[in-house]
Amino acid sequence: MNSLLRHKGWTWGFRSTILLYFVVLIVLPILGVYYNSFSLGFGNFIESISDPIAWKSVLLTLKLAIIATVINVFLGTMIAWVLIRYKFPGKALLNSLVDLPFALPTAVGGLMILLLLGPGSLIGGIVEALGFEIVFHQPAIVIAMIFVTFPFVIRAVQPLLEELDPSEEEAAYTMGAKGGRVFLRVILPSMAPGMIGGGMLAFSRALAEFGAVVLVAGNIPGRTLVSSVFIFGEVESDNPVGAAAVSIILLTLSFAILWLINMLQMRGRRS
Repeated sequence: MNSLLRHKGWTWGFRSTILLYFVVLIVLPILGVYYNSFSLGFGNFIESISDPIAWKSVLLTLKLAIIATVINVFLGTMIAWVLIRYKFPGKALLNSLVDLPFALPTAVGGLMILLLLGPGSLIGGIVEALGFEIVFHQPAIVIAMIFVTFPFVIRAVQPLLEELDPSEEEAAYTMGAKGGRVFLRVILPSMAPGMIGGGMLAFSRALAEFGAVVLVAGNIPGRTLVSSVFIFGEVESDNPVGAAAVSIILLTLSFAILWLINMLQMRGRRS
């Protein structure tokens, strides 16, 4: 088997197959989006992204994705801490449930939010009685984004906490440092790469969320219409150029985030 793997012809064929797979499934669709966005000229592209409904949907998506990411970083770090540092009944079940958003179709997540917080639900009725509205408003979009990006920060922070040497904390306590100071000076710097990397992945994923959002957003331009739903509407309206123009904004942002994550990881390995 080892001699087969070392054979140059087999190695060349294996690499070519992987590269072809990568090009067909990832590179060509991305190039197609960029091509379609500029197919009618640069002026038409500027006109498409200058449309008030289009750029308002992008700005709204950025705002809500940032809110969801901040919440996820805070809660995800706390959950990762509890899962690593404490023992309690049901810990294994809770740890397995963290990955549930990865396994569920996002539309199912949106339906769960709709049934739990919708106007006809118990919680939704109580919230409406208090004068607040969740479903078909921005809070529901944030909740949907949090749900689909929930595992990223947790799974990024957990291995860092597991690798943290307990002797470093013990040494800090021995030298007279209090709990808060130990956390800020010893524990937090160790968790920071996972918090930043997981937060960036969560933000990038939230930008593109569609399945969960479309069920709980009111899709009102400038108020609850996010980019992914706007793109879907443009395709349905037979305007693929306008859809592609907004899509490349999200694509470019995602590329920039992934590039930054890779740079941070490479710098972390060097240090």
